[in-house]
Amino acid sequence: MSIRILGIAGSTHPESLNRRLLHVALKGADSAGSTGARIDDLDLRDLDIPLYDSETEKTEGMPDGVRRLREALKESDGVIIASPEYNGSLTAVLKNAIDWTSRPDPRSPDDPPLAAWRGKASGIISTSPGGLGGIRGLVHLRAILSHMGMHVVPQQAAIPSGHDAFHENGSILDEQQHAQVESVGRAVVELAARLAGG
Repeated sequence: MSIRILGIAGSTHPESLNRRLLHVALKGADSAGSTGARIDDLDLRDLDIPLYDSETEKTEGMPDGVRRLREALKESDGVIIASPEYNGSLTAVLKNAIDWTSRPDPRSPDDPPLAAWRGKASGIISTSPGGLGGIRGLVHLRAILSHMGMHVVPQQAAIPSGHDAFHENGSILDEQQHAQVESVGRAVVELAARLAGG
């Protein structure tokens, strides 16, 4: 059985440290089990998701970028999210994407509530220039995902001093930290397979 994992970085910065970190976790996911996993990686920057507003939703419907992300989430068995920490929490762009994709899509009226998120395996990671690596934001992100019915693996990674943490090839300088991030990806695949009955 092929497990499909979606990666999301909670930053739209072109040189995002958390996108680099996400790629490490996705490599871990790809190496999990005997067949690995099918990996999808969506960049929130490319989706052009507007600020959520119920009146906009009512008058204009679900934006195309939101629908694209929502469908990718629905098709996935697991989600790995790498998010910077802003003021002790997750980023506004990530929270906005979560809020939009938790809404029902009028084009899919038979979807159950929270169809894009509920029941899936998920893993959370972060890096930041500071000494804590964004761990405070992961506390909030874990609570939000759990509230939506996701199964968040206990493994997580918060990599400090992000500007100095990576090789030019994208791997993490500290081998133990690199292995820790990859282990989050593997754990998501393993949990997704169990949830799917594989």
